[in-house]
Formats: sequence, structure tokens, C-alpha cells
Amino acid sequence: MDFDLIIIGGGIVGAAAAYRAGQLGAGTLLCDRRDAGRATDAGAGILAPESSTRDGRLWYDFALDALQYYSVLIEDLTADGVPAAELSQAYSHCSKLTVAVGEVEAADLAAMEPTIYARQQERRPPPAQQIRRITTAEARADFYPLLADADAVLLQPDARRVDGRLITAALERGLRTRGVHTVDADVSALLMAGGQVHGVRTAAGEEYTARSVLIAGGAWSVAFGSQLNVQIPVAPQRGQIIHLRIYGQDSSAWSIVNGLSGHYQVPWPDGRVAVGATRETGSGYSPDATVGGIQEVLHQALRLAPGLRDAAIHEIRVGLRPYTTDHLPLLGAVPGVKGVYLATGHGPTGLTLGPFSGKLVAEQALEQPLAWNLAPFSVDRIIR
Repeated sequence: MDFDLIIIGGGIVGAAAAYRAGQLGAGTLLCDRRDAGRATDAGAGILAPESSTRDGRLWYDFALDALQYYSVLIEDLTADGVPAAELSQAYSHCSKLTVAVGEVEAADLAAMEPTIYARQQERRPPPAQQIRRITTAEARADFYPLLADADAVLLQPDARRVDGRLITAALERGLRTRGVHTVDADVSALLMAGGQVHGVRTAAGEEYTARSVLIAGGAWSVAFGSQLNVQIPVAPQRGQIIHLRIYGQDSSAWSIVNGLSGHYQVPWPDGRVAVGATRETGSGYSPDATVGGIQEVLHQALRLAPGLRDAAIHEIRVGLRPYTTDHLPLLGAVPGVKGVYLATGHGPTGLTLGPFSGKLVAEQALEQPLAWNLAPFSVDRIIR
């Protein structure tokens, strides 16, 4: 069967791309081999770009539009019959605390605040409740009862959280509604002729043809670089995250907590708190939890919230993030080869940027008008 678009990789980026292609009426095939260690399945899902000051202006501008797109996506999935109860478990509004423990972290937070306050005003529209300082006592009483004695706490009343597994499952429901074809398959090669990609071949020898192919294989996307004669500069960065279970307490209204060390805690209404995560560049493709990684995650969790000491360890997840050296994704057409596109390289912010990235690259592959110029995200930028 001949398709308009074939997408390789069924994580949140590939699933969102396939969903958008289905909305546009394109004949679409999504190929996914469901790799162990897929980043989508392990990410924390903190959606709060204003208080993420590590990344630069381009990332932030893109993240603002990506955050806004989530609301559109939820409305579209609802209209396509995905139950509201499932979507509310996958995506919800909440508050967020940025917590400094010790004088050094308090000084670091104070240095970050002007940027955070300025970015808040660029939300479209700016949130009704403003980011502000609160005391540790207020934080414990109203937002997170397990919190440590902190030297400074910044409250962001309007943040959001997304469960990568659940939102991808919701997208898969939407794919069926939109008539998108899916196959569990390992794509081993691209079909090429005359400098143009026109399909894929699976490890089982099946061939599928299409006008365009979109590679959204996360950290595994590099496998196609040699065939395209292009270096795809993505490497796996292992992230270990632990889901804790707290019995006898209602966690539904608790805040996300971010430490200044980059570690976090994400409560969910079912008494589960996700704590993490390591950022292990150079980890290779091993999706295994390690003693050192688990020790790091638990140490940082108890430093921020000693009240977690009696929590049960519910599950350990490991994700291999597709990491780029400049912390920006690789999006758009591959130079020098026709008919092939990339949507990968989101690093630790894949759940924030992923659905919007997939949407845009699918639109580009299908020759639709774009709301964003993807040139700054081209693979060319790192090679140069």
C-alpha cells in the first residue's frame, strides 16, 4: 500500500505527528518497535517553561507555543472520542514550587527570578495568578506537606503535568479515529532512489512506500544517518526516575517540586509521586537502572522532602533521552536528500515540546503552511 507519509517511531513525537497527518486526511503509516527505554514512557512531564531558565530564548519561544498546543490537542482528542476521564489523568493543571535548600541555592534562585518573572508576562495570555515567593510554612500547609526546611520557595500557581504513557495512549486512540495505519515493526532501512527516500523496509523484509518519511525514533534515530550520508547528532542520555507510593494521604492537590540541582518531584492524584532524575550523558543504550543512579535519585528526593522517607517504592523507570549538545531538537527536512524529515533530539524536554514538534514536522512533510520557521532546528546547525 502506498502512503502519503510514513513515520518511524511511536513515542509522543511520532504519535503526535501521525495524529496531525490523520487530521489532514493524509494516508499515514506509523511504524513502531516499542523499544525498552523509550524516553516518552519514563519522563516526568513537567510543563512549566517559565521557570526553566537553563535553555535559551529560542527554546523558550518554542516551548510557549508548545504549551499552548497542548490545550488544542486535548480538545481535538476529546472531539475524536477519547474519554475525558482518560485525558484528565494524562494531562492536568497544577502548581509548582521551586525550592532552594541552603544559602548557595537561595542565591542561585534569586539570580533566576528576574528572568522567571519576565517570562511569565510573555505567556499568552499571562496567567491570572502570578509567580511569587512564599514561606516554607505556607508551602507545607497549602502545597506540599512533605517539604524540607527551605531557604527560599518560589510558587508558580499555573503549571501543568502530563503522563507520557497515558497521553501517547490517548493519541493512539485518536489515530484509530483518524484512520491512521499502525504496525509494530523494526524499520531496518529506508527505500531510496535518485537521492530521494520513497519508503521503508522492515527487519522482516516488508516494504512500504510513501511520498515522505518522518524519522521520530528518539535516541535510535541515528541509525539512519549512514544511509542518508548525514550525521544525526543525537546521543542517548539515560534518565532514571522512581515512582513512590504514599498511603493514607491525598496527593491530588500537591504541587510539583523542582530543586535547584535539577531534580524534581511530581505528585499524581493516585498517591504516586515521581522523583528523579539522573542525566547520564554517554550512558549508551542500556535501559537498566543502576545502584548509583537510584542512590542519587533517592538522596535528592529526601533532601527536598524528608517526609518521603516512609513512602513505598512503586516502580523504577528508565528512559534514554535523545540528547543534543545545544539542547535544541532536530526538526525538519534532511539536507541533500528529498522526502525525509527529522523530529528528534528533545532531550529532557520531550514531553514539553514533543506534540508540537511532531505536528509541525508532519505539516512540513505534507507541504502545509507552517506557523514556525524550522530552519533554526535543522540538523545543519550542529554539523556546521
